[in-house]
Amino acid sequence: VQLQASGGGLVQAGDSLRLSCAASGLTFSVYNMAWFRQAPGKEREFVTTISRGSSTLYSDSVKGRFTVSRDNAKKAVYLQMNSLKPEDTAVYYCAADTAFTTKAGSYTYWGQGTQVTVSS
Repeated sequence: VQLQASGGGLVQAGDSLRLSCAASGLTFSVYNMAWFRQAPGKEREFVTTISRGSSTLYSDSVKGRFTVSRDNAKKAVYLQMNSLKPEDTAVYYCAADTAFTTKAGSYTYWGQGTQVTVSS
């Protein structure tokens, strides 16, 4: 199983970015997908998850600014990030599991991460 995250970069506060995560080696349509992030010196934190049926959950810190979506035909999950803030700076990871959960420890498969840096 491989999860390949991409789309990170350096942006200014208020800008937008779209992250992508391409999956291979798994039956994508039966997996719930999630995005987590980890800032330097901090624990990995939940950002959002989308179920195989496209139900979604968001952390309070990103609700209303970030939107998760999936394309089962392309085996991909996306994270549209708008109105970015400096506190959104982190490495963003996509994850997959058959459980629909916000807990990082429950996810079986992880991507390698993509850096998002938001300057003020």
